Amino acid sequence: MNQPATTSSALRLPKFVLPAGGCDTHCHILGPVDRFPYADSRAYTPEESDKTVLTALHDRLGVDRTVIVQATVYGTDNRIVLDAIADRPDVRRGVALIDTGISDAQLQTLHDGGIRAVRFGFIRHLWKSPDPAQFRRLMTRIAPLGWHVLLHVDAGTLDELQPMLDTLPVPFVIDHMGRIDTAHGMQQHGFARLIEWSKRDHCWIKVSAIDRLSSAGQPFNDVAPFIRVLLDSSPDRLLWGTDYPHPNPRHPVHDEADLIDVLPLCGDARALQKMLVDNPARLYGFTS
Repeated sequence: MNQPATTSSALRLPKFVLPAGGCDTHCHILGPVDRFPYADSRAYTPEESDKTVLTALHDRLGVDRTVIVQATVYGTDNRIVLDAIADRPDVRRGVALIDTGISDAQLQTLHDGGIRAVRFGFIRHLWKSPDPAQFRRLMTRIAPLGWHVLLHVDAGTLDELQPMLDTLPVPFVIDHMGRIDTAHGMQQHGFARLIEWSKRDHCWIKVSAIDRLSSAGQPFNDVAPFIRVLLDSSPDRLLWGTDYPHPNPRHPVHDEADLIDVLPLCGDARALQKMLVDNPARLYGFTS
């Protein structure tokens, strides 16, 4: 079971001040379970960390915009994400989990509620990958909505997935930097492929869950050189997220301010402005 979410008031302010409009593009909300019960089919049972906790966290960190990703413990019941977006519709968007058989009317309801993407996994021990033909049809159906697809994949399997990725009718975002491991260095095959894919116009990379990518642990500075390379390669299609409240962490995150303070090591002010503000505003439809 995950550690309980730490109350924001007990923790520090980041040393690095996020630019105005800064966006956390990958975070989750959990509970209250009496209102939003977990799915019976869930693989784990996390502690509650509801929208009030997330709001307090982002207020402390200086995060102005949020993309809430549906937690897998809720399956395809996206009500908890829609509820949180409704509180702050100008500065919140969502990523849904859906079945390939969802109706057009249901897709429109999600869009009207602030959903701008769907998430699918292609990691065999974590996800049941969708049927390829059904997945392709679904991507064609979400394209007119202006959505994209968030892909939870290992960077080392991008070669295997290339035929599918090359023909996607929507942009795709590679989650958590393709789950690279900093212990394997910058020459590892997965990171080399990630750099190559980052140069393609329809591919975006999400810098998130750095506590999972780091081999050293706190303060996670060993991930910064990898992020810097990606920013140099594709500054216009990188996104950033905390992955709060860190389901199944590799290393404990004692304070999200530590994640913020890695950012100045990753790029200059112009590059960070793009990753934190301009890129998510363009992809998720935030306005000034």
